[in-house]
Amino acid sequence: MIPLPTNEPAATPKIQFNFPVEDPDSREIRQDRQNAVKESFLHTWKGYKTNAWLQDELGPIDGERKSTFGGWGATLVDSLDTLWLMGLKDEFEEAVAAIEHIDFSTSDTLMLNVFETTIRYLGGFLAAHDLTGGAYPILLKKAVELADMLYVAFDTPNRMPVLRWYWPAARDGEDQESSSLNILAELGSLSVEFTRLTQITKDPKYFDAIQRITDLLHEHQHNTRLPGLWPLAVDTITPAFNGDRRFTFGGMADSLYEYLPKEYLMLGGRSQQYKEMYEAAIEVAKKNLFFRPMTKNNDDILLSGQSYISGKSMAILKPEGQHLTCFVGGMVALGAKVFNRPEEIEIARKLTEGCIWAYKSMPSGIMPESFKAVACEDTTDCTWQPHLWFVNEIHDDATPDDFERMGKEQGKIPGFAEIPDRRYTLRPEAIESVFILYRITGDQTLQDKGWDMFTAIEGHARTNLAYGAVADVTSRNPGVLNEMESFWTGETLKYFYLLFSEPGAASLDEWVFNTEAHPLKRG
Repeated sequence: MIPLPTNEPAATPKIQFNFPVEDPDSREIRQDRQNAVKESFLHTWKGYKTNAWLQDELGPIDGERKSTFGGWGATLVDSLDTLWLMGLKDEFEEAVAAIEHIDFSTSDTLMLNVFETTIRYLGGFLAAHDLTGGAYPILLKKAVELADMLYVAFDTPNRMPVLRWYWPAARDGEDQESSSLNILAELGSLSVEFTRLTQITKDPKYFDAIQRITDLLHEHQHNTRLPGLWPLAVDTITPAFNGDRRFTFGGMADSLYEYLPKEYLMLGGRSQQYKEMYEAAIEVAKKNLFFRPMTKNNDDILLSGQSYISGKSMAILKPEGQHLTCFVGGMVALGAKVFNRPEEIEIARKLTEGCIWAYKSMPSGIMPESFKAVACEDTTDCTWQPHLWFVNEIHDDATPDDFERMGKEQGKIPGFAEIPDRRYTLRPEAIESVFILYRITGDQTLQDKGWDMFTAIEGHARTNLAYGAVADVTSRNPGVLNEMESFWTGETLKYFYLLFSEPGAASLDEWVFNTEAHPLKRG
């Protein structure tokens, strides 16, 4: 059994900016914005409570009750800490009373996603427990019930978890083993929650389970096709980390990297392993993932794309943008403070501004789920070249004016070569980075930029019952879909609210946010 490290904690630099005393006018603006976010949450909560109480999700158009994450009330559990942070104590206590009815021994979902269950449910229970100082014992009780169930997924010959877990077979005592094909983020994003549970309960088994994963990742970090980074898909049976050629900080990889500085903080800096892994990864990412996109105004911004390793072992950049990748600005800012890498604060700013640019560029004011950009050859200067806008077309005789005209006729948006997924699914990653960068730098313009993002979402996503995913952000009238994942109340609205809260609320010097925005007390 691998125990928590017990050596002396490392001295961790102060993370948050030393904010000055707020003047009355600024306070009034901030509080008005905060109240607007709170009203949006209450509108959502009323719709959920009325139509889908104790269900995983609400259909925001027709009130459909959806069971998407085990049927254990994902939206309710994901929202517990948001309720508390917003000062909604009556609603919080009503929700806490309701979780008595959650039974983790049964589920309509036969194939559980261990990662999603951990970040939403276990993270939600632990954050509510920590924020309330343990005043509601049912929260820890439910956390332990769930964790003990999930712990069975680690009962394999090599102790690597079954991440897409057919739990009835395990319940019935059948043998199980990990997979030869695992999504990287699902494998590497369990550490913060399981570590916190060991810290609270003093039971080492939870930390032992995730530390074995970390040791495997550490061992193979430099045995991949792009040493320093791990590919999207990995084999934990062999084990082998050199089969996949795709490397990114985007979907399917994202939160593994996010958790490296966060787990370091959870352990009080007692393990240098996470620092070593993060620093190795970020150096490779700066060379192979981060790029400056060509924009009409020559904006000095960065996006985080994907690298594909060719047959000749060359790293080929795919200059794409994903909303999921927008967390990277916040991660780099946090890593810069925690690991004393001050020069990377500017990189964090440019990455965050890249996502803000993607919001501002859309007619709706909201960033799409994914898009393709044009990478600048020169990162210090990148003059707009409209012919590069048409990356998949050939127009030998066209002039720059012709390209501008064709772009307008085709409805192209400058800087966006293609937009394969035009939805906005109420995701939090962009406002997450805005919030973290604001808390670290104190740059008040970030509050204004965050407010612009919020008002755009408010203007297009609101329904009579709640808020729904936006269908086409490239339109001024984009339409709403009958989808509202639990991260809308668990993450997105929480980060907006905290951006307009006093800096001491959920301070980054005291709390670590899991990848579902659940604040856990630092170790």
